[in-house]
Amino acid sequence: MNFTDTADLWWKSAVVYCADVQTFLDLDGDGQGDLRGMTRRIDYLADLGITCLWLMPFYPTADRDDGYDITDFYGVDKRVGTHGDFVELVHTCRSRGIRVVIDFVMNHTSDRHPWFREALRSTDSPRRNWYVWRSSAPPGTSKQVVFPDVEDSIWELDEKSGEYFLHNFYKTQPDLNLANPDVRDEIARTMGFWLQLGVSGFRIDAVPFLFAEDQLPQKERRFPSFDPHAYLRSLRTYAGRRVGESVLLGEVNLPYEGQREFFGGGDGDELSMQFDFVGMQAIYLSMARGDATPLVEALRARPSVDPASQWANFLRNHDELTLDKLSAAERQEVFEAFGPEEDMQLFGRGLRRRLPTMLGGDMRRIKMAYSLMFSLPGTPVLFYGEEIGMGENLDVPGRMSVRTPMQWRAADNGGFSPATTRRLPRPVPTGVWGPEHVNVADQRSDPDSLWSFMQRLISRYRQSSEIGWSGVEILDHDHSSVLAHVCRYDEWTLLAVHNLGAEPVEVELTVPDLEPGSWFVDLLVPAQERLEPGPRERLALTLSAYDHRWLRVVRPDDRRIS
Repeated sequence: MNFTDTADLWWKSAVVYCADVQTFLDLDGDGQGDLRGMTRRIDYLADLGITCLWLMPFYPTADRDDGYDITDFYGVDKRVGTHGDFVELVHTCRSRGIRVVIDFVMNHTSDRHPWFREALRSTDSPRRNWYVWRSSAPPGTSKQVVFPDVEDSIWELDEKSGEYFLHNFYKTQPDLNLANPDVRDEIARTMGFWLQLGVSGFRIDAVPFLFAEDQLPQKERRFPSFDPHAYLRSLRTYAGRRVGESVLLGEVNLPYEGQREFFGGGDGDELSMQFDFVGMQAIYLSMARGDATPLVEALRARPSVDPASQWANFLRNHDELTLDKLSAAERQEVFEAFGPEEDMQLFGRGLRRRLPTMLGGDMRRIKMAYSLMFSLPGTPVLFYGEEIGMGENLDVPGRMSVRTPMQWRAADNGGFSPATTRRLPRPVPTGVWGPEHVNVADQRSDPDSLWSFMQRLISRYRQSSEIGWSGVEILDHDHSSVLAHVCRYDEWTLLAVHNLGAEPVEVELTVPDLEPGSWFVDLLVPAQERLEPGPRERLALTLSAYDHRWLRVVRPDDRRIS
């Protein structure tokens, strides 16, 4: 591979920022964030170093699942703006070097979508088979529900017809039947529409649930066997024909081997990127224990994938912090460390808190966690507000506790909106996590703030293509609290070292294939101290509690500017 190859697959070195238009900035003063407000903050994102903006749903919605219950896949919710506003946002992002990807929900619609309303009229309706129906009584499915606090089955009876429709999520979100070729064609048309408006790809929601008709008895299936993998390959090809740089980022919360299948195996012809749920959960278990071993085991278990495929690393997203891939005992360890109260937990499998509150505001641990996430082979993904250490509002029910308005300054509503508090999508946090203590304005002028640290971290990541293009290479040593890994690409090498423990340690490391005469510079400190390896090319490091280092290898003939 050559350095210029990094321009072909932009997502492998991107910095992704997930934001909800409705909670980012209210420009027209009605209490709801809007597309024009988002556009006004593009310079802010560019200054931070973001290169890809992922927008959560902004489509017309019945508003019973924070926008994921969509009533028109081609529309823009009138509360946030118009198609014209959307095009202006994309255009402005492009001018600042930021691409836009949007949430794409192909698994289900709202029960108020015109398609479903037409399907309800008659069993002979042309739209009937756009959804998944069964005439026989379904078996018990309480263990399959995604939201056990609300649902006890994934089937709902339609009283008029006596048939049941499938809903893997809420009963107000009937599943689309992708086995129906008409549905697949409509999904492709929808993709084409948004690609034509300038987006660079899609974050595809709930990918494993594409197997919807498999829930039916064989005799009740209306269509031939459906292969979601073949369908994803066709979508990848279609999107690539329309926009050559397009990316498909998939939400696939499966064990690694299942994720490898959705990459297209070794061929890399399905999803371009996938979130590393297994690695994320291992990070929290390692932080809870102060022991890097769970994360080391997860990283070493990551399957090899095609060079065009990519892992998306994250510490927090817009849902509950799921811990479903941990054992019950391991999950309890994380609960006790980061969410011991029942109200902090959700569905028995996750936490509804943000990282800074889970770590008790300890800035050493917070900075170490983000340094670790950005240093792992893959593409980093931030959830809005992470750059300033926003906390959650546990007074807001369920998963919405982390989706509070962005805190711009120490003002009413955090500077998000001039409207009264009751008109906001959700109330901002109060107390030590409120905007008077945590906000953008104060932190941007403070060189020691989390925002300034994140800006430097992002800058160094963008200057280090070896991170996004590297495989996993873990170094062995004698301290279980320390993760040391090497990222390589072309002729460049980066050594990242993180102490997850509360005690200082001295660790000796050997970087394989270190060219004689090479030295190290720490990219995360302003005065880049030159570190020389000792005898037998071993590097001795003294790490304080929760310390972190990004050490670039500098060869004697290196012309790279550190």
